[in-house]
Amino acid sequence: MRIVLVGPPGAGKGTQAAFLAKNLSIPHISTGDLFRANISRQTELGKLAKSYMDAGNLVPDEVTIAMAKDRMEQQDAQNGFLLDGFPRNVSQAEALDDMLEAEGMKLDAVLDLEVPEDEVVKRIAGRRVCRNDSSHVFHVSYKTPRQEGVCDVCGGELYQRDDDSEETVRKRLEVYHTQTEPIIDYYKAQGLVVTISALGKVEEVTARAMEALQQKAGGR
Repeated sequence: MRIVLVGPPGAGKGTQAAFLAKNLSIPHISTGDLFRANISRQTELGKLAKSYMDAGNLVPDEVTIAMAKDRMEQQDAQNGFLLDGFPRNVSQAEALDDMLEAEGMKLDAVLDLEVPEDEVVKRIAGRRVCRNDSSHVFHVSYKTPRQEGVCDVCGGELYQRDDDSEETVRKRLEVYHTQTEPIIDYYKAQGLVVTISALGKVEEVTARAMEALQQKAGGR
């Protein structure tokens, strides 16, 4: 299957993408990973992207699109893929359609993870990260440390990252509503969107997503 995953920040897209890609035996193609891989390998696209990022500017659509195209043409993506973070706006969605059409392919589904805005804020603003190791992550409501402000794993100080503050989260949600949400309507017009609730345990959301995707595939 060729799937696009959409949802607001804090919906758990990265977590769900990893599980779904494994269950469906297709690669998980994340925009963040694409940027990191191209920059670390110092590809021409990576150098170009880094020049914009170093100047504090957004990477232009054409650079992101070129990176995604290069990744989707690799051997492991020939039988399908799961896109996470791309397309992020309607012009990228149109470019993706053109790209797939040129290869005689099309998307099978767009999985929309739905989460209430207040829950998004609660999820992200409640995160606390260890200063010693950023992979040690806790939450003031969902995964509290044994001792407040102290990492259970290594004893490091737990802190709230600047981009996890409520004010920043609400700004990120505004950007999502303005730039990315319109692609849901774009894909709805093509009959591709399946919307599921992203509330509940990770495995419950995965099961919900798999069922919705299987129904979509069966109805094609």
